[in-house]
Amino acid sequence: MEIGTREMPPTGKDNDSRPLATRDGLGLTSGTVLQGRYMVMGGLGAGGFSSVYRARDLRFPSVTRLCAVKEMVIGTADPEMRELTIKSFEREASMLAMLNHPAIPDIFDYFTDGNRSYLILEFVPGQNLQQWLDETDEYLDEQKALDWALQVCDALAYLHGQKPQPIVFRDLKPSNIMLDPYNHIRLIDFGIAKLFEANEDKGTMIGTAGYTPPEQYRGEATPAVDVYGLGATLHHLLTRQDPRQETPFTFNERPIRAANPAISRAFEAIIMRCLAYDPKDRYPDAMALREALLVLSESDLDEADLERRLAPKEGGRDIDGATAGETPAATLKAGISQIKPLWVFRCEDEIRTRPAMAKGIVFVGAYDNNLYAVTADKGEFLWKYPTGGGIGSSPIIHEDAVLFGSSDGSLYSLQLRKGRLNWQFKAEAPIYSTPAVRFDHVFFGSDDGFFYALNAMRGQLYWKTNVYSPVRSTPYVSEEQVYFGTEGGQVLGLELGTGKLKWQARTGRAVTSSPKIADDILYVGSSDANVYAMDAGSGWPIWRFATRGSVISTPTIFEQTLFIGSADGNLYAIDIARGRRLWAFPTNGQITAVPTVWGNTVYFGSTDGSIYGVSTRRGELQWRFDAGSPIIGAPAVLNGVLYVGATDNNLYALPL
Repeated sequence: MEIGTREMPPTGKDNDSRPLATRDGLGLTSGTVLQGRYMVMGGLGAGGFSSVYRARDLRFPSVTRLCAVKEMVIGTADPEMRELTIKSFEREASMLAMLNHPAIPDIFDYFTDGNRSYLILEFVPGQNLQQWLDETDEYLDEQKALDWALQVCDALAYLHGQKPQPIVFRDLKPSNIMLDPYNHIRLIDFGIAKLFEANEDKGTMIGTAGYTPPEQYRGEATPAVDVYGLGATLHHLLTRQDPRQETPFTFNERPIRAANPAISRAFEAIIMRCLAYDPKDRYPDAMALREALLVLSESDLDEADLERRLAPKEGGRDIDGATAGETPAATLKAGISQIKPLWVFRCEDEIRTRPAMAKGIVFVGAYDNNLYAVTADKGEFLWKYPTGGGIGSSPIIHEDAVLFGSSDGSLYSLQLRKGRLNWQFKAEAPIYSTPAVRFDHVFFGSDDGFFYALNAMRGQLYWKTNVYSPVRSTPYVSEEQVYFGTEGGQVLGLELGTGKLKWQARTGRAVTSSPKIADDILYVGSSDANVYAMDAGSGWPIWRFATRGSVISTPTIFEQTLFIGSADGNLYAIDIARGRRLWAFPTNGQITAVPTVWGNTVYFGSTDGSIYGVSTRRGELQWRFDAGSPIIGAPAVLNGVLYVGATDNNLYALPL
């Protein structure tokens, strides 16, 4: 599938709405209502066969919900061609509506009325990057350009990864990249309007001169086309040299550093590789380009390291001799001594939770429905407590009790020493959320869509709040609020004493990750592949860090560095002040649980079956244990011993 548009004229240096006229002079005027629902409020832009309007959705009368309306004129009088155009429009609109990425505006509706078809999209406030160029005189600095480029690559990688064939945007340029009020990049103008232009003598080549690679003029559209478009956009932003005013395909004659010496040689080299005339000499797709940009973002690499890491591969092998596709985790296994467990305790099913320790006892839940208690020094069985379902909620300790949830829908409080029941609270659905205790109250969520606060001593309900989506995130409890994520993609802050909503923020997908707060800033991961930093008092976004996979892992913060895992297999170290990557350690599996810092080493498990210990400063491998089966739960460390469960049913005690 290919998507793109003809170039639309700039809308000027302001965002004022104004009436637009279509090609036949019958444009929509302010006040026009479409389908009895969408009231036009003004124009946003116009092209040959399409116009875009700002509108209000009247189905929400008590609030002003804005949307964008794209109107496309059916330019053919042939009834068969008209029917074919409408069917193609509906097919493409349906396919685009299936896209789910935070940088891609949502499609809410589509319909045809007379000789016009309409697409109703999410309204994206802000300015496009062409407007940014028009309104500023200074050069874009490298760090901001790098951040924008990574965000664009994240969206393009999502498009290029679609099955059964990649989606190619085909018209990447500054005016099609929006910067919203939260400094998030959004791709706009997915050019469905091309369907309505196919019968014109002008031809159907999609794209814009200056940003379009040579093969696109021959009708070819591979992901490398978008790589070229992004390279041309970055060249324009960094040099302020408009490629539409230059001789085509002459970027090699206009080096970036000649116009903007502040740009590093490494960044210039990445961009110039994007702009290679032959697509075989470019990065093959957005994911490969993103990898190079992530290497550049590592703040502690010197110029020699950058040149080595960014050098093109030769014959399927990197310059340092590692075979393409072989991860550093694999090559580092030799030379790290195998750890011998102090003891191993076997349960009857998988362990996917984090152990808890107190008074010389280790507690762990398993999917055999039992919570186990074993001695910390020898791993000897003390007791087990059976529930009615598998245990995916990690146990926590409060005074002389151990508390945990079960998929049978109950939260349990047991005596530490004997394992006898103190109390049991029944929710309406499974509890996978690990509880948190503060001020003698226990806070947790359930798959029933409610968030609960109970008296920790008696299990009596204090309050519950309907959040309309399952909660599997572990809450963070502050002096005044309780914070957590939902499977519906929201992060919420509730008033501690009443459970009333204080604020909510939305991510692109489920938030199973548990929030952490430092210096009044909340940090959390999302299944939309991003790590977010938000103001803890309001939910206002501060920065967003993109990975290549779902982030179910919970962050750990140590000395101004945030450590978090991703389903892309990497453990990331992120500078919490700027949201920039310091380093990434790759494994051969997914990292789903919270990392643990002990000393100057961060420990974490991976579904490749290993527990890793890497230095907090540089991410260098210091320690490793191979369990041989996926590690889903987090490790816990006490007195120089690491305790961790695995899907081989074993609980391990490992010396550090």
